[in-house]
Amino acid sequence: MANTKSATKRIRQNERRRLRNRTVRSRVRTLVKAARAVEGAAASAAILEAIRALDKAMSKGVLHRNTAARKKSALARRLAAHR
Repeated sequence: MANTKSATKRIRQNERRRLRNRTVRSRVRTLVKAARAVEGAAASAAILEAIRALDKAMSKGVLHRNTAARKKSALARRLAAHR
């Protein structure tokens, strides 16, 4: 248990951020998985949506920029192969 008021506040803030980060990370994972699975004409739209979600998660600090770049690179290779 926290000893000071500031530590109690930090616990509250960290819990809120943890839950927010978890939803963002889950959405990114879902979109990336869907982009990998989809074939045909819908593939490019799904890949672009996943890249957008990765960029957003990176800018919010949920994902490290190198992790986002690595995943985007893999998706971009798939996108180039579809075109």
